Amino acid sequence: MLIIPVKEGEAIDRALKRFKRKFDRTKTMRQIRDRKQFTKPSVKRRAQIIKAKYIQHLRDLEDQY
Repeated sequence: MLIIPVKEGEAIDRALKRFKRKFDRTKTMRQIRDRKQFTKPSVKRRAQIIKAKYIQHLRDLEDQY
């Protein structure tokens, strides 16, 4: 559970913004979306490999310059 202490005289908009930022950092929505459907371990592993190749490609391009 997220607790956002609202300081005296602080605008609600500012506290709401802090809450949203903290909520995004907990990655709660990402977990909910991932749990909606089952993903086979082989598919997860394949996605990780594709992502790693993409990141490595970007790093290689960065090293060229």
